Amino acid sequence: MVTQQHLENIRVVDAVRLISPERLKQEIPLPSEVAHVVREGRLAVEQLIRGADPRFLAIVGPCSIHDPAAALEYATRLATLCKTLGPELLVVMRVYFEKPRTTIGWKGLINDPDLDDSCDMEKGLRQARELMVAITRLGLPIATEFLDPIVPQYIGDLVTWAAIGARTTESQTHREMTSGLSMPVGFKNGTDGRVQTAVDAMVSARHPHSFLGIDQAGMTSVVKTTGNPDCHLVLRGGIQGPNYEARQVAEAVALLTRHDLPPRVMVDCSHANSNKDPHRQIEVWKAILAQRAEGAPGILGAMLESFLASGNQPFAPAADLRYGQSITDACLGWDETETLLREASVRQKPAMLESKP
Repeated sequence: MVTQQHLENIRVVDAVRLISPERLKQEIPLPSEVAHVVREGRLAVEQLIRGADPRFLAIVGPCSIHDPAAALEYATRLATLCKTLGPELLVVMRVYFEKPRTTIGWKGLINDPDLDDSCDMEKGLRQARELMVAITRLGLPIATEFLDPIVPQYIGDLVTWAAIGARTTESQTHREMTSGLSMPVGFKNGTDGRVQTAVDAMVSARHPHSFLGIDQAGMTSVVKTTGNPDCHLVLRGGIQGPNYEARQVAEAVALLTRHDLPPRVMVDCSHANSNKDPHRQIEVWKAILAQRAEGAPGILGAMLESFLASGNQPFAPAADLRYGQSITDACLGWDETETLLREASVRQKPAMLESKP
């Protein structure tokens, strides 16, 4: 006799109850000074997307966070540096806890914080939230990529800017999720390089949606949203090569304009734009600054993958890893990052002066 037991969850080993978002936020609350940094950061990015603020948006930080201590040291250095850069840049730290994988691999600190495939996700969520509070206390706004649609309920109140990655830009689930997110969101073009995919995502995310999700108590719910007007395009290259040159940026801006979307573009200096060579990020960064200096419309900023030590290292047990070096994509080192941010600050000054009444 065939029963429900023979038909349901036949490949599920276990289902572990997770702490609710409400309870986690009670344990790791949002301090008022941190809330102020998040709010001011969001408002500033919104103004940049709308073209009302001439500053250059620099999103910099590790490809992924695997060691909270090293991430906090990086954040401390970045916060100190920002105090010397002046008002020409808006610097947001890249704090990525989720990693999309083409096949298999480590999925990020939230999924597997102990780097041993134990997948203690409650511990990962706690570590992520604790680290975000510590970083934002330094005065640094935070950027992250949202992959699992449940995660924003746990940490979204600490995020100034969010990304939807190339692999998920085409996903209906992520477009719906974005329509309800409380912060500005950048959609990356698809891995094939098509910008239209991200444009379609932006159109969808600007509209109201109803979809399945969880509420703050962790209960399965029908989530109804208003739509997110503060989305923009991120150019990250594709299988055909980079797409940050002036002609490609202009084409992307024209496409956005035809769809009545904000004609503002961010360039991801990594991924296909650098052919995954971390040092080629420098070329891309300088090319973007040159376009801005020449008056190219629509470029609101750029992203850099950067950590304490340059390069990357193979995935290994935590005790065997080199401190401050990426275990996912290769990154620029701290000294190179500092040089690029200082250069950007200097090169943006004329544009800032011209923009003042």
